[in-house]
Amino acid sequence: QVQLVESGGGLVQPGGSLRLSCAASGSFFSIYTMGWYRQAPGKQRELVATITSGGSTNYADSVKGRFTISRDNAKNTVYLQMNSLKPEDTAVYYCYARYVGLDYWGEGTLVTVSS
Repeated sequence: QVQLVESGGGLVQPGGSLRLSCAASGSFFSIYTMGWYRQAPGKQRELVATITSGGSTNYADSVKGRFTISRDNAKNTVYLQMNSLKPEDTAVYYCYARYVGLDYWGEGTLVTVSS
């Protein structure tokens, strides 16, 4: 069982930066994959980035070079550093974890990019 809690969302100007955090808690030994998805108004939820316990990362093409995902395995916490933010990055960002073949989701944190 895994519980995920996101933090760090908010309002930021275009070109600005924001860092999201997600802490996993519950009864588990370790989490293989953690990451972030996002859902913009009127759009489907889409992958942003994932990272394995070994440090392998995957990014959506739309965020490559701007976003960086990292994790602290000891704390089971994943981070998303978002730089050069664009209005189209505006969305609810959801923390994600895969553990023993099951998917877990946080409740989401809103990121709004606007001047």
